[in-house]
Amino acid sequence: MAGRRMVEGDRMSALSRGRRLGVDVGKVRVGVAVSDPDGILATPLVTVPRDMGAAVDAVPSDIAELVRLVGEHEAVGIVVGLPVRLNGAEGPAAIDIRAYAGRLADAVGEVPIALADERMSTVVATRRLAERGVRGKRQRAVVDQAAAVEILQSWLDAQRRQR
Repeated sequence: MAGRRMVEGDRMSALSRGRRLGVDVGKVRVGVAVSDPDGILATPLVTVPRDMGAAVDAVPSDIAELVRLVGEHEAVGIVVGLPVRLNGAEGPAAIDIRAYAGRLADAVGEVPIALADERMSTVVATRRLAERGVRGKRQRAVVDQAAAVEILQSWLDAQRRQR
């Protein structure tokens, strides 16, 4: 864990050029989004099944897939959604995601990871999909990716506002 590079909130390398992955970690699936190299637009990428059965000392298959995606897309950073309560407090879900982000940080090495407030990301993603007529099984298949887009896009927009 000594080589871990995690940053809180909006402080990851001031939006230098390069793609970033947005990650929405759920209990069953992990939604992934990717940005363009200029950090303007987040788009859905893939949904990965969550591997809850990996041994403590092993790399879960979902994290291994994220590492592969970082390499494939030459990502310069990862933004992981942190589920905080509406009042801003962190509960058990946030503790779990911090642990997940720590395992991911260990697996990706020097690629920095930012934790970003993901309040309402799934709600907004679900609403946007419904507005487009995507419902039922089709919605469940892509809502995690859409939530990852919301997380990453919010982070990218915040970075541009800070310039």
